[in-house]
Amino acid sequence: MPKNAQNAEILHRLHAGPKPLANAWDAGSARVVEEAGAAAIATSSAAMAWSAGYADDERLPVAELLAGCTRIARVVKLPLTVDIERGYGSSAPEVGRLGDALIDLGAVGVNIEDGQAADGPRRLSERIAALREAAARAGVRFFVNARCDVYLGPAADAATRFDEVLRRARLYIEAGADGIFVPGLGQIADIARLAGAIGGKPLNVYAGYAGAPTVEALSAAGVRRISLGCGPLQAAYGLLGRIARQMSEQGRYDEMAAVMRPTAELNRLFD
Repeated sequence: MPKNAQNAEILHRLHAGPKPLANAWDAGSARVVEEAGAAAIATSSAAMAWSAGYADDERLPVAELLAGCTRIARVVKLPLTVDIERGYGSSAPEVGRLGDALIDLGAVGVNIEDGQAADGPRRLSERIAALREAAARAGVRFFVNARCDVYLGPAADAATRFDEVLRRARLYIEAGADGIFVPGLGQIADIARLAGAIGGKPLNVYAGYAGAPTVEALSAAGVRRISLGCGPLQAAYGLLGRIARQMSEQGRYDEMAAVMRPTAELNRLFD
């Protein structure tokens, strides 16, 4: 079986049980995550943008997104799934062509979101269908994780908000989504209720913040994918800031020395 098709099948099978994903943003971070025992590599759109010198929210040029993903795909063996925000395109056919390009470079899945626009659910449904067509053209069982941003918008009545998430989730599943991702959904009772209401499709939640439920608690609630998103890069930047401040303010290097990995060990990641 070709590598893409094989990795696509692996990614689907991984969603049979809870899988935490420490998201990567470049080739180096992807190899570190892979070496640490990850089952798949998932990118973070915000982290990829920041590491390339852009703000989040589709400010990263598509060419740079594809170049970064190509570098990741070159050095990892694990299935690769890419966060494409709202699709980096103004139409469903454009998003489908992005799907073609990602499959060509070795990706076997995407996260794609509906955002805050009023027509977001309709647009995302169309884009999911376009990605399904791209997967059919390539003969790859591409995993489409549909992200619902209701809980990231203005606060609303809890019951109304949950009902809207469920309505959208069913639309996206009908359009061909393989999984549902709901960042901002943090109450275990609501998580369990949603996991049981989406027809057996895998539920993905975000845990890249202080106080997030544990993997054990999320697993018990029926979650099958747990994402750290841009959290790992935020932590890395926080550590870098501490290292730089300690050097400039105290003339010391203890923060760096405590966590740095040997040069030979890092070289071996890419041999």
